[in-house]
Amino acid sequence: QVQLVESGGGLVQAGGSLRLACAASGRTFSTYIVGWFRQTTGKERQFVAAISTTAESTYFADSVKGRFTISRVKNTVYLHMNNLKPEDTDVYYCAHSTSSFNSLSVPTPRLYNYWGQGTQVTVSS
Repeated sequence: QVQLVESGGGLVQAGGSLRLACAASGRTFSTYIVGWFRQTTGKERQFVAAISTTAESTYFADSVKGRFTISRVKNTVYLHMNNLKPEDTDVYYCAHSTSSFNSLSVPTPRLYNYWGQGTQVTVSS
């Protein structure tokens, strides 16, 4: 089992920045890749970014490329969000996958088998 706890969400003005953190505990040695997703109630969960366990590979949704970066320090993965826009408002979830992956599977929620509880990000215009 892997336990995930997200933090760092909040209210920010458009153009501002936030850093989300995903702290993992438990059997983290079994993790292959860590992803961030976001979701609005009633809509499908959307891929935001991911980083492989070795940190050699990173992936980003087109909507956040150039604005968001992802990094990891030990068992914590950070999502650095810059130049935030009102459309970035959502609940952000981190997720761990213990399965092998490729560039096609990384953005799909079904790849990930452990999820955090989510943290709210609100960007005001």
